[in-house]
Amino acid sequence: MKSNSKKIALNSLLLAIGLLLHQLTPVIGLPIQPDITLIMLFEIMIINREDYKTSLICGIVTGIFTALTTKFPGGQLPNIIDKVITTNIIYLVIFLLYKLQFIKKYSVKIQNIIVLTIILPIGTLISGVTFLTSALVIVGLPGSFEALFLIAVVPAIFINLVCGIFLNKLINMSISSIK
Repeated sequence: MKSNSKKIALNSLLLAIGLLLHQLTPVIGLPIQPDITLIMLFEIMIINREDYKTSLICGIVTGIFTALTTKFPGGQLPNIIDKVITTNIIYLVIFLLYKLQFIKKYSVKIQNIIVLTIILPIGTLISGVTFLTSALVIVGLPGSFEALFLIAVVPAIFINLVCGIFLNKLINMSISSIK
């Protein structure tokens, strides 16, 4: 029971930090910003890699948070759609990565870094493409899909990878100091 309470508190804190960082992240070019909440969502998914329900709930909450803070006109519903789809695909990727033999020879900490380094760019790509596609269908785009992809999604992939690895180090230090 105590362990569950700690995980719930940690998940809540990571979601709140993700929301705060998302709110503070500047807009790139058009009204599009890198989605820092994805980093926290992926961290939560790694921490709860054996609990699909928690990952899905956190994905929905992240979608709601990003919908509330989006700067993209009409981007509320596309944000929720994109987080739910991304959560499901990345959960499957995480599940499969932890089953690979080569990863099992490392410590859990190294395994988590390897998995995070793989899922950050893939997850950001899936999220960006899903967001743009759903926005195109639901509200339209303020430019061409290709231009928005190059202006927003490609930089977000690199930003999320660098920030994600840095934030992972901070999260691991924080978690180890709690134990």
